[in-house]
Amino acid sequence: MGQGSAQRSEEQPGNEIDPPSDAVIEGSDVWIPQWNSDPDSKDGDLHRDIEAVDKLLSGLLSAKHEEGSCLSRYNSASYQRKLAYQPSSYLISKLRSYEDLHKRCGVYTESYNKTLGQLGSNGSSSSSDCKYVVWISFSGLGNRILTLASAFLYALLTNRVLLVDPGTDMADLFCEPFPEVSWFLPQDFPLKHKFSKFNHNSPNCYGKIMKNNRSTDPSGMILPSLVYLHLVHDYDDDDKLFFCDQHQSLLHQSPWLVMKTDNYFVPSLFLIPSFEKELHDLFPNKDTVFHFLGRYLIHPVNSVWGLITRYYQAYLARASERIGIQIRVFDTGTGPFQHILDQVLDCTLKENLLPQTERRTNVVGLASNRKSKAVLITSLTAGYFEKLRDIYWENPTVTGERVSFYQPSHEEHQQTEKSIHNQKALAEMYLLSTTNVVVTSSWSTFGYVAQGLGGLKPWILYKPENRTAPDPPCGRAMSMEPCFHAPPFYDCKAKKGVDTGKLVPHVRHCEDMAWGLKLVDQQD
Repeated sequence: MGQGSAQRSEEQPGNEIDPPSDAVIEGSDVWIPQWNSDPDSKDGDLHRDIEAVDKLLSGLLSAKHEEGSCLSRYNSASYQRKLAYQPSSYLISKLRSYEDLHKRCGVYTESYNKTLGQLGSNGSSSSSDCKYVVWISFSGLGNRILTLASAFLYALLTNRVLLVDPGTDMADLFCEPFPEVSWFLPQDFPLKHKFSKFNHNSPNCYGKIMKNNRSTDPSGMILPSLVYLHLVHDYDDDDKLFFCDQHQSLLHQSPWLVMKTDNYFVPSLFLIPSFEKELHDLFPNKDTVFHFLGRYLIHPVNSVWGLITRYYQAYLARASERIGIQIRVFDTGTGPFQHILDQVLDCTLKENLLPQTERRTNVVGLASNRKSKAVLITSLTAGYFEKLRDIYWENPTVTGERVSFYQPSHEEHQQTEKSIHNQKALAEMYLLSTTNVVVTSSWSTFGYVAQGLGGLKPWILYKPENRTAPDPPCGRAMSMEPCFHAPPFYDCKAKKGVDTGKLVPHVRHCEDMAWGLKLVDQQD
């Protein structure tokens, strides 16, 4: 067994399980020492990757950033897998154009101040050449990351500037993604103090406006300069008109769109006809949207990057193979639950992700097999890690492989409002994205983020019913894309209900949530 989490007598404060020493080098440039995982080499032999690291991710990232202020931006390529696909030249060009727009229209620029002065007027009277979509910080960390990507894609499609409500901890988690100009909404933005109270009954809510004007032809309506978009899971049919082409034309009037959502609504953008060609040019492979936008937008700040790199170098870098297992339990009560453990074991053994063990204690194993597997467990509790670790400690593997288990933290329950909790959560999502294969839990946005950043098609643990392990225990995902949990089921032209998971071949129902929608590549 590897050291890491196998020895818990020196457990540190804050519910961490044997965090690595600060003496482990983070690496401040793109040349990161890599452990030689060749089983035929001498143990402990370090080598430097002789291939230059693609720190700009095939042009996805701009070269204009100062490196030291955000080590993760240009160093992440040394830890994560290569991009699953080559980004299209059109996407790269669009990102550079957006960065120019953001610089020209960003906070406190002349255009920003001019547009700000038009708040309270009618949208049709706006004369500014800059329009904005404001993202409200809302919900848990996984949801926030997914909705940031959704809002940014919407900004790209509508030629708007994305401004981000920093909430309580966004600046403590993420670097600025755009060169030179901040993406954060300033504290003095009017109405910012009211964001937490915005809901589907707010006067400027688009759904509320439509509800009050049902007899009016939308094409002749005049919207206020600021419109609130309520795209939270409890939104109603009027709010969902956002996903109709005719209503997108109307929303173009308003220079300020303020968005609150806890949904990865990207799949439904692919069902809006006026966006169809642009999306095809941006993403020829439809299942790469979050993979590319996540790698472009999400860069942990240096303090979180330190958590990631220290842990990776101390516990994961030596392994021949890294396996991630993300366990999210929605049952009430105190775990660990035996049916969850049975399901994880059943899945990983049937899919040959973990080797079988020999239950006879007098068997030593095949000494000639020097391959090793490092298994990274993320869970709110330590129980599953401890039980899996003990199984592979007490019993040799039939293949002779060395299997080590590690769990960075166990916070016992989700604490969305605590900054240090979210910093650890972001570090663990990122660590999962560095694995070779990953197993995730149904419905979990934590797992969606990890698989998307890593470019990994996960094995999804199906949701248990009545505390019984499902059969089969898991299945391979159709794509690495997240699931849209609360999509509309409405045909905007016919004005009637429709199964939106059967309209086009690249938008299908999710494996883990039958009513959800996700993007898949048409060739899959």
